[in-house]
Amino acid sequence: MKYYNSKEFRNELMKIMPGYKWTIHRSFVSGEYITATGIQTSGFNRTSTLQVTKSGKGSSLYYKVRSSGYGKRALWLGEETGPTLAQALRRLQDYYKAKANQFEIYAWDLEHARKKQEGGE
Repeated sequence: MKYYNSKEFRNELMKIMPGYKWTIHRSFVSGEYITATGIQTSGFNRTSTLQVTKSGKGSSLYYKVRSSGYGKRALWLGEETGPTLAQALRRLQDYYKAKANQFEIYAWDLEHARKKQEGGE
């Protein structure tokens, strides 16, 4: 069984995502994974939550990252995996950028359809 070192995991998280306050959660059942939750706050309000799970062995090591927005009970907005923490986070960032572009297109379609109806453009 592989047991992950909490201190090493925290250092890894702090190196790549220092803007979050990290809490490490160990798996006492199997010990085959370790999870951390990072939060950002503004006053008493939670503005962002990032959860990172590290699991696997040797070359099959992988990271799962997911995040949610405003509030403690906010739903998870996206989830990605990768062989390194940096790659998993980049994939999650790319996912959010693609979603933002998609919604920008939807907003543009609605705006221009309304202008045509109103006799604008």
